Amino acid sequence: MSGPRRLVLPLVLALALIGAVGWGVMHRLRLPAITHADIDAALAASWSTAAPDWKARLKQDETQRDCTEARNAPDAGMSEAIKVRERKRIVYPPDGVLLGDWKRGEALAQSGYGGRFTDTNPAQANGGNCYACHQLAAAEISYGTLGPSLTGYGRARGASAEARRAVYDKIYDAQAVLACSSMPRFGASGFLTVEQIRDLVAYVMSPDSPVNSPAKP
Repeated sequence: MSGPRRLVLPLVLALALIGAVGWGVMHRLRLPAITHADIDAALAASWSTAAPDWKARLKQDETQRDCTEARNAPDAGMSEAIKVRERKRIVYPPDGVLLGDWKRGEALAQSGYGGRFTDTNPAQANGGNCYACHQLAAAEISYGTLGPSLTGYGRARGASAEARRAVYDKIYDAQAVLACSSMPRFGASGFLTVEQIRDLVAYVMSPDSPVNSPAKP
């Protein structure tokens, strides 16, 4: 054995020794367990200079507390209770029309404005940041995968009133559809307006939208 290979075994043994010593020190010190209160205090301290509306985000509502305690895996009873509670928060457009302008919806879906400390321009509307979790149009090459691909969503489900309402509900308050969903409650939180949400519904559901354009071979 020659060259760098000679260093492999000593290096492995050294790392193992460091790990064993570290574990022994931690075991002897018997450091106290970190509690929820410790975490809450650390978070509050790190947000000490934040604006009041940002500080308010540290306070969980009932649904957030339930999902935290259940580690986002609520049992059937809690799941139904969350969905019933959150469905009451959904507000629909006064005219009952759930399909807006898909072009405005496309711009919203591709905008992440409003979620950062530096987004302080009151003249600029918040965006949906949808691309961070979903592929929407088949032509997109950069997108997140936390959520499922939505390409062809409207084409697959049709344009019935029920289908449109299901999409509206999901965007307005995802918890009303799937308890402890990872998707933000855009409407219930006030982050997006009713008008913006129906523009996003149009982007997802309209047959003219790029979301529903067949992929090119």
